[in-house]
Amino acid sequence: MGYKKKKELGSKNLSKIRMMINARQGKIDDILSIVDFQQKMAWETEEMKLSSVVLIKGVTAVFEDAKKGQYIVAESEGEVVASMMLTPEWSDWRNTNFLWIQSVYVIEKFRRKGVFRKMYDFAKQIVENSSGFSGLRLYVEMNNVTAQKVYLNIGMDGEHYKMFEWEKS
Repeated sequence: MGYKKKKELGSKNLSKIRMMINARQGKIDDILSIVDFQQKMAWETEEMKLSSVVLIKGVTAVFEDAKKGQYIVAESEGEVVASMMLTPEWSDWRNTNFLWIQSVYVIEKFRRKGVFRKMYDFAKQIVENSSGFSGLRLYVEMNNVTAQKVYLNIGMDGEHYKMFEWEKS
């Protein structure tokens, strides 16, 4: 089989995967998947091991108190393959909230297939359909150039702010 034929088959398979992805509001049944994703993300990005007990409590707290945030998940053929958390931040300048995109994780075999975009578009619809939100924000590891390119490609602007933090030990 020639290169051109293989390339055509590859793009057809990619389209098929994109068509099979569905973004939706996270449910309490998704907790174990979300916890697993957070453990994997912490290890991949910072080589940090997170406590399952703490994570289960933390993820559950979001489902029990909507003021803390909400989860968006992507699924393929009934399997959760990605998740992200949206947390509100009050803006006195706008008299409304921004939603921060946090804790994004996509299973490796589904990366670079439009999965994040599906979840992002779902989150954008939440903002566009509510007077309670004015936009989406996120932060990204400085060295995560791949993710930064994705965010630029979907129309986000990374030029306005630089984030600083302090965390108690």
